Amino acid sequence: MQNIDPAILDKARLWLGDGYDEKTRESVRKMIDGDPKELIDAFYRDLEFGTGGLRGVMGVGSNRMNRYTVGAATQGLANYIRKQFQDHDRVSVAIAHDSRNNSAEFAKIAADIFSANNIFVYLFDALRPTPELSFAIRQLECQAGIVITASHNPKEYNGYKVYWDDGGQLVPPHDENVIAEVGNVCDVAKIKFKPVEQNIQKIGEEIDRAYLNALYSLRLNPEVIAKQADLKIVFTPIHGTGTKLVPQCLRKFGFNNIITIPEQEKPDGNFPTVKSPNPEEPAALALAMQKAVEVDADILMGTDPDADRVGIAVKNDKGEFVLLNGNQTASLLVYYMITESRNKGLLKGNEYIVKTIVTTRLLDAIAQKNEVECLVVLTGFKYIAEAIRKNEGVKRFLVGGEESYGYLAGEYVRDKDAVLACALIAEMAAWAKENGITLYRLLNRIYTEYGMFREGLLSITKKGMEGAAEIQTMMTHFRQSPPEAIAGSRVIRIADYQTSIERNCLSGELNDILLPKSNVIQIFTDDDSVVTIRPSGTEPKIKFYFGVKGEMQHGADPDLIAAELDRKISVIISDLKLQ
Repeated sequence: MQNIDPAILDKARLWLGDGYDEKTRESVRKMIDGDPKELIDAFYRDLEFGTGGLRGVMGVGSNRMNRYTVGAATQGLANYIRKQFQDHDRVSVAIAHDSRNNSAEFAKIAADIFSANNIFVYLFDALRPTPELSFAIRQLECQAGIVITASHNPKEYNGYKVYWDDGGQLVPPHDENVIAEVGNVCDVAKIKFKPVEQNIQKIGEEIDRAYLNALYSLRLNPEVIAKQADLKIVFTPIHGTGTKLVPQCLRKFGFNNIITIPEQEKPDGNFPTVKSPNPEEPAALALAMQKAVEVDADILMGTDPDADRVGIAVKNDKGEFVLLNGNQTASLLVYYMITESRNKGLLKGNEYIVKTIVTTRLLDAIAQKNEVECLVVLTGFKYIAEAIRKNEGVKRFLVGGEESYGYLAGEYVRDKDAVLACALIAEMAAWAKENGITLYRLLNRIYTEYGMFREGLLSITKKGMEGAAEIQTMMTHFRQSPPEAIAGSRVIRIADYQTSIERNCLSGELNDILLPKSNVIQIFTDDDSVVTIRPSGTEPKIKFYFGVKGEMQHGADPDLIAAELDRKISVIISDLKLQ
């Protein structure tokens, strides 16, 4: 075998052993005999079990999602769970899966392995949204849970996401400890594939009912919904799990005019109508946009395959449908939940919201003016869940969100929840319509009151070993030689989350950052702009997040102000020599 690292070939040959099924062995033989490129891609590394679990292309090989990599992950997780809960008479986990190819099979493999390790398994009888898995862990008092999903990745991918007993994704120290245990499963013979069937129980509609009842309790304006029950809602699950519960939840809230997209309503892991099932991308909502125009809808909503993210479109003042980004939708939800909770006399003084460090600062402004605490956490919804856990029983979590289209209200679920978000967005749209405005106008009213906050994102891909070195060089440059001014505005503060130190550039004062260490730098200027620099933990990318602010007078053209702020972001990018 020419041009192939002997270590890769040795690893591939291990997969010809008796511990692997014949179909797998045959695929490996074909790669060894005639497909060196595929062989290298499949075996040049082990698929990494990261802090959130696994995610990768499906297929045969150590760098692929398959029964053996899923098996090793499950065995390692089972070993850790058994160690952590030795004093429990019965240890249990809940398992769910999305609509992707092989998701049901991977879920069953995981269930079999847990059962063989004397861990009781609650296995959903069919596909379910990721947030329902989070709910089920708490509802059934499980010690952990997993969901088989690759979120909004292309169809070739699948993933394995791990949750702990609080219903949130793994955070320190459990994340690193589980990674270590999975790393110890280096022999397929250590994986207990043979199930103990009495340790597996199917669950389904009874959890659906409990979950929907919990979400139903979070309504703020049932009387408004009753008046606007015919609100025209266009919804698409983009071939995913949203089809299972989003329409049910909307109807339970009181909406009866839900218009779906037939071509995208049926779960399908091939996602035949889109290139990528990601509601952050306009193309994924193109069919829904056409339908919304056709029926003259009031609101359009689309969820990703595991129904934890939602994208929406609303009508502007010209009657045209426009897509809102994650920061805009989060701002609307936070404003609605805070102001209507206040109007209903539901705020007792111990409420708080949570956002991430890269999410719009408009959320901070709304919370501050309404005397609601705003907690800021690292990027990743698991940190929002961690904040809820730490404050449980002391403070009341009201609402939270992140710029990447994930939102949550209430304390029943500990991950972003598009099922609930769709219902609350519809309620918010009904409330706006009852008050004679659109969500577009409501957003502009918020801008008038708090200022127009505008955000941008630049993602730079640097592949391979050289690319990783380039990314590290960029981070070192910004740490050692940060700019003194950006786009004509003086830099006044620099926060380095890796050293946990924030430096005041004017006074030299140093302050501790009371968050976990992370390879992130934030630069603040005296005109209220902020640049956040963050290498991706899962892709060969470095991301630059930009936040700027402008004032918006009553009656001003929001499009003109937005365009001016977008130009300002372009100047910042140019000034930092990023393009």
